[in-house]
Amino acid sequence: MMRSLLVGILALMVVAVGLMTFQWYRDRSVAGAFGAPFELVDHNGETITQAAFRGAPTAVFFGFTHCPEVCPTTLYELDGWIEALGESGEALRAYFVTVDPERDTPQVMKTYLGNVSKRITGITGEPEKVMEMVRSYRIYARKVELEGGDYTMDHTASVMLLDRNGAFFGTIAYQENPDTAIAKLRRLLKEG
Repeated sequence: MMRSLLVGILALMVVAVGLMTFQWYRDRSVAGAFGAPFELVDHNGETITQAAFRGAPTAVFFGFTHCPEVCPTTLYELDGWIEALGESGEALRAYFVTVDPERDTPQVMKTYLGNVSKRITGITGEPEKVMEMVRSYRIYARKVELEGGDYTMDHTASVMLLDRNGAFFGTIAYQENPDTAIAKLRRLLKEG
C-alpha cells in the first residue's frame, strides 16, 4: 500500500514537472527569441547552422555519449517513434546535440549514433560555441564531478519539438508513453 502511494506520488511529480517545463518553454518562446544563430559541426564533420532547424518539423535532444541511461534510451525511443510514423516520419528531422563537447567529437558522435539510428544527426563543435547554442535553446546542462577525476553531465531530458520555422512547438518527456509521443510527433508533422 505504501509503495503504491509512493509510486503514485512520484508519477504525479513527473507529470507536474513535465507540465511546468512545457509551460515555461511556451511562455519563454512567446516572450522572446528562441534559439540563436550557431555554426557547429555534425557527426560527419560538416558545418551545420540554425538553418538545419528550419524548413521541416524537427525533434532535438540534448545529451551526451557517456550518458549511462537517459540518452541512449531516449535516442532509441526517438528512432522507434520515427519508424512508427511510417512514410510521414521521413519528413521529420532529428538531431542529437551534445552537452559534453569536450568528449563528444564528431567521430565519437558518429560511432555512437551509428549504433543507435541512421535517422538522427549528431551536433557538436567547440565547447564554448556548443554551450552558447545549448543556452540559447534554454537547455539546462551542468558538469558534475565524480570521484577519481571523471565527470558526468546533468541535463534536460526532454526531446524538444520545433516547427518548420524553428520555433518551439512542444516537448516529449523522458519515458513518455509511446502512444502519446507518437501522437505529438504526428501533430508536429501536421501543424508544425
